[in-house]
Amino acid sequence: MKQQHVRFSIAAALAAMCAPAAHAVDVTAGDWKLSFDGNVNADYIYSNCEALDSAKTIGGGLTCVAPGDGQRSSSSVSNGLLPAALSISAATTQAGYDIAVTFGLYPGISTNDGGSPNLGNTSATRNTALGTAGLDVRQVFLTFGNSEMGTVLAGRNIGLFGADAILNDMTLLGVGAGGSNAAPTNTSLGSIGYGYIYTDWLAQIDYTTPDMNGVKVTVGIFDPVESLTDGTGPTPKATPGFHGKIAFKNGGPLYLSASFLWEKQELQREDALGNRLSGQKVSYDGAGFDFGGKYDLPGGFQIAAWAYYAKGLGTTGLFVNGADVDPASLGYGEGRKSYGGLAQVTYKLPETNIKLGFNYGTSRLSRADNEVNPTLVHLNDKFTLGVYDQLTPNLLLLAEGTSMWSRNQLSEENKAWVANVGAFVSF
Repeated sequence: MKQQHVRFSIAAALAAMCAPAAHAVDVTAGDWKLSFDGNVNADYIYSNCEALDSAKTIGGGLTCVAPGDGQRSSSSVSNGLLPAALSISAATTQAGYDIAVTFGLYPGISTNDGGSPNLGNTSATRNTALGTAGLDVRQVFLTFGNSEMGTVLAGRNIGLFGADAILNDMTLLGVGAGGSNAAPTNTSLGSIGYGYIYTDWLAQIDYTTPDMNGVKVTVGIFDPVESLTDGTGPTPKATPGFHGKIAFKNGGPLYLSASFLWEKQELQREDALGNRLSGQKVSYDGAGFDFGGKYDLPGGFQIAAWAYYAKGLGTTGLFVNGADVDPASLGYGEGRKSYGGLAQVTYKLPETNIKLGFNYGTSRLSRADNEVNPTLVHLNDKFTLGVYDQLTPNLLLLAEGTSMWSRNQLSEENKAWVANVGAFVSF
């Protein structure tokens, strides 16, 4: 049986997005094939945030606001939406089964003092002398299967819900939305929270069917995700999370997909004064689905769009601001509804490797039933204009400009913009 290298990494996704494509470095050792691929990228990023004296209070708003010293503009040399990446895979075929393992290591270039061997955790700020970059281990998974039975994946990998939206976002290779650069993080936002909920990297066990005339279906379970905003600490979950995806690709210009996610979220109940009540809990369902696709038009145009609807998930990361967790509120423990989408058009200039792109994204959040909270975010919107020059098969040069705005439930608004230029090398 012909050996099949089964893996799924960001680098592989980039190979599908970039033209010309990047190629992995393969080494054969006995019956195993070792493959290495990845990227290194860096951008100069200039941000102009909302002025401190005119800024509105927007809980969950992503548009940056000037810090306490009032400095609106800031500069950084940082990664974009993707950190650097090194993906290491090993694959073989035994007894008719294709078997593979993948380790995905994602270092940044921004100083992260928490990982510094020189400073440890002694520095009060992140971006200081004697610091070092951080390492994000996003992927550790195995796969086994074949073209007749399908494929099983077990380990840590990118999620299913929302994955296609981010993987087809043109700002994946650039920066997109960003914030104040006083303490740069490993990545920017791209269109996260401005058109889709971040899919995240989940410990999961999935099964994907064989190809059925261009259709593949994936279903699985994942390790339950704790909310960052519930505020009562880790809570055991009796059941795993569930997710699934259906995708259609027949080798032509059209690609379509839809996905879902469900998890029961729990937190310890508190009284109206914020005192935790022993043995009592509040639970709500977090569920969402998304759908979309892309189509390659004659003449170098491509259109793409993804939309989502959710309750209890929030609008930015999974279970971030997904529910009313104020024990004094009449909506305590109720999930908030959210919806949004990303629309995108790109155009490849004739007889060049230059691509022009525009995308617009919106993410909207409603208050829970009986919740007041007038300063809760209502929307995070942005648009990005980009120029992407595939100078060589492995070197991409890019420039982007992004305008962002956030509004609360009172329609009060903060505005900001970001400009960036950078280089992206994939292999």
